Amino acid sequence: MSWGIIGGTGLNQMPGLELLGREAVSTPWGEPSASLVRGRLQGQEVVFLARHGEPHRIPPHRVNYRANLWAMQAAGVTRIVAVNAVGGIDPAMPPGHFCIPDDLIDYTWGRDMTFFEDSLDAVVHIDFTHPYTLRVREALLNALQAAGLAYSATGVYAATQGPRLETAAEVRRLRNDGCHIVGMTGMPEAALARELGLDYACLALVVNAAAGMDEQPISMAAIEAVMAAGMDQVRDILGQVVSAG
Repeated sequence: MSWGIIGGTGLNQMPGLELLGREAVSTPWGEPSASLVRGRLQGQEVVFLARHGEPHRIPPHRVNYRANLWAMQAAGVTRIVAVNAVGGIDPAMPPGHFCIPDDLIDYTWGRDMTFFEDSLDAVVHIDFTHPYTLRVREALLNALQAAGLAYSATGVYAATQGPRLETAAEVRRLRNDGCHIVGMTGMPEAALARELGLDYACLALVVNAAAGMDEQPISMAAIEAVMAAGMDQVRDILGQVVSAG
């Protein structure tokens, strides 16, 4: 069972990864965001992919999610931790807080969202009742608890279109819909992983209060500062998850 890590904003490289090689991959769905990086983390082999490219250049609505997931599976990956920088809707999830969501709502549009659309022998419907794999979520929760970090064990991820941030009214709607965090890359990534039979869960780092949830305007400088500190913790969490087997 091989681990894959999809790094989002703030994690387009993996310091601490013992590099084994880079692999440029072509897929039936086009080119993935970046070359696959094979390496060892805490003695365990992993495959790392920068979701937004290296350097960070691909906006959320332009990510080739199908190519990314297909490339990971072709590389032998069976379990994926997706790292996401998100906005906090729930006041209990301030900047610097981690969330391991157990559900999501998809507000995106116009993205290539399935592998099952052309030349089919039969229509395919996946069971997406629980979009995140329990055993990968539990591995993340165990690592967060061991690290003594502030985290929420559940939450609903609102996947929005981007690349702009949301309005205050949009965030009020998301809150009324029962969402706790908001990001732009959670879908269709999670659904595509399910279509390929990959175990998949999200490690979300809250980097700002969502629009209208704080009296202060959203500052990219403040977001970057939280991200810089939080991603060091992310790397430690990933190391614990992978080393646990």
